[in-house]
Amino acid sequence: MSTTARTASPAQPTFTDALWERFRSYGTVQHAQAGTWLFRAGEPACDMLLVESGTVDIVRAATADSPEAVVAHYGPRQFSGEMNLLTGQATYLDARATDTAVIYRVSPTDFRRLMDTESDLSDLVLRALLARRQSLREGQAARSIEVLAGPASSGSMALRTYLNRQQLPHTWTDFASDIGEVLAKAADIAVEDLPAVLTSTAVIRQATPARLADVLGLSHRPIIGETLDVVVIGGGPAGLAAAVYGASEGLSTLLLDSVATGGQAATSSRIENYLGFTSGISGSDLTGRAVIQAQKFGARIATPAQIVHLDTTPGHLRVHLDDATTIDTHTILIATGARYRALPLPRWDDFEGAGIYYGATELEARVCGNTAVAVIGGANSAGQAALFLAERGGMVHLIVRGASLTTGMSSYLADRIAAHPAITVHTRTQVSAVDGDHQLRRITATTTTSDGDLINTNHDVCGLFCFIGAVPATDWLTGIALDDHGFILTDSRIPQDALGPQWAQADRTPMSFETSAPAVLAAGDVRAGSMKRVAAAVGEGASAISTVHALLTAART
Repeated sequence: MSTTARTASPAQPTFTDALWERFRSYGTVQHAQAGTWLFRAGEPACDMLLVESGTVDIVRAATADSPEAVVAHYGPRQFSGEMNLLTGQATYLDARATDTAVIYRVSPTDFRRLMDTESDLSDLVLRALLARRQSLREGQAARSIEVLAGPASSGSMALRTYLNRQQLPHTWTDFASDIGEVLAKAADIAVEDLPAVLTSTAVIRQATPARLADVLGLSHRPIIGETLDVVVIGGGPAGLAAAVYGASEGLSTLLLDSVATGGQAATSSRIENYLGFTSGISGSDLTGRAVIQAQKFGARIATPAQIVHLDTTPGHLRVHLDDATTIDTHTILIATGARYRALPLPRWDDFEGAGIYYGATELEARVCGNTAVAVIGGANSAGQAALFLAERGGMVHLIVRGASLTTGMSSYLADRIAAHPAITVHTRTQVSAVDGDHQLRRITATTTTSDGDLINTNHDVCGLFCFIGAVPATDWLTGIALDDHGFILTDSRIPQDALGPQWAQADRTPMSFETSAPAVLAAGDVRAGSMKRVAAAVGEGASAISTVHALLTAART
């Protein structure tokens, strides 16, 4: 008999006798009577349940406007679980035996062992977990996290971005809607509490990504006495590549990001020049796949996690978070990337997240609908954003400071933009004012003519997408040598006078990607001299792990 599984659907694999026997060998048997709760929402971690006989229901608890709902039903030779088994997220649904059942409970530790050692089983399980998370996001399970929000604001946009980047099942409800009023009354939510999040175990007023992450179990949970092999700071392409390669090669790996995984790349609507994706891929899809890869190999990811200080004492590296948590590690990789610049205009800060955006994804496009928008910038990111938004049916004003679109943009993009009927290109133009009520409503664009005259034009827009250069995310760093623009100097780029006495004690020079602090590395856009491209960042993150291995080997000899 074959020892592989016949898969009826990705979410519900069908197991042969031999494969099922191997699967349940990772579990501990439990006999459950009908009605027995096997886990409840809010538990910090849960076992995977393998159903030998009987049935198990996964249940979303009743809400103020909706009765209890069964979101999944598992019978013999089926198993429970979705992506929270990999992410470490706290349970947000309940599980109960619907009749007398024999199950095998696979603990988080044994689940990790299964994923590391059983390639055929782990592939089946991973495909099922992914398919189930997608289904949960679209079904009744989405009511397990209810978000009540008012008018657009930077706070609500940050929360929405976090939920979408984490691909968390949730429902977004307008506070002023009929359903919103019912939920608000049941939870005693007032306007000043917005945005608010309701789960089966908590009501979070004035919710932020950090407060939500704490409730969901997605923030960093330290392990007493642990010293990691590598802490990766930054969840963009470079950091994710390092997490994938570090974890896959057996290093204890933790990735921290102050916002959410994906970095600047996740704000890109389409990446067309990444090797192997002939039709392009969105930045969120590319980085989302990388997150799953890293977690598959055992990397731990915690977001949002705000790093406030690095203790770079040789042999005693320590990362300090803003909640006073400290993390001991043998090596650190800084991959915080860069962020797009803002314009120094009155009311600019008022409209960030409420009409001014630094990314063009489905999330922002849904907010703007098919109304007119403006895009600032003359590089590829701005061009891709303009095309993406124009395909949604609205007029796009592409505002370029330079005299020609081809100066900083790939010719294939410039040609497409010139041919698109919904895009109007404004060269020699800058945004000089923004205006609106609680949300951006209009901009003023100032054009410099060939004679040097200035012409101001007002445009009614619901969104302004800003892609004007980048500044390195290093304002939190101290004690690390930077160049004149704030990018981190590494290896041969570090001047001799920036190398302190610790290097004389080490009796060596900095290795590839190593900074002026021993065993502290930098990769990707944050590194001075790097090529600011997704593929280059991925390569640097992966390559930096070879230096991590060399440093760990040297420390142990």
